[in-house]
Amino acid sequence: MTSTQIVSIPVGVAVERRQAHSSWVDAVWRPVAIFTGVPAASAWTVIDSGDDATTFYAGQAAINLYRTETANYLRNLASGSPLLWVILRPTAGEPPFELLAVTADPAEGEALTGAGNDLVETLPMAPAIGAAIQAFIAEHHVDEPMFKRQRDRTGLSKNPE
Repeated sequence: MTSTQIVSIPVGVAVERRQAHSSWVDAVWRPVAIFTGVPAASAWTVIDSGDDATTFYAGQAAINLYRTETANYLRNLASGSPLLWVILRPTAGEPPFELLAVTADPAEGEALTGAGNDLVETLPMAPAIGAAIQAFIAEHHVDEPMFKRQRDRTGLSKNPE
């Protein structure tokens, strides 16, 4: 089986740790920015620090684009507010998360929210990333014809002729 990955867009992710006002947790973590390219900084470098929040460069990821998923990317871009999904996986030590993935595929992003302890958040898609995805769609998208299944008298589905 061959992979359908064609393009990989390198991105960096910034994550914020905010002081929690809770008896159960000390801090709340969330991705706050995705930017194109990869800086020279190492993962988990402090970008900014304030009274109750610290922002870290969490590291680099790649938005992998697959020609079999162009319909999903197209729906994401056509939504009017295209999003990227950031997936952080808890670790047992420091830093408390590892950057697992960034995806532009809404189906993949939503599927990753269902199970486990991963932290999955959406962030707005930068125009440069949207343009790269749009170019990928223009080059690789193939409209799939819709067909309606018909039942025969036995109740079994059959494809139209």
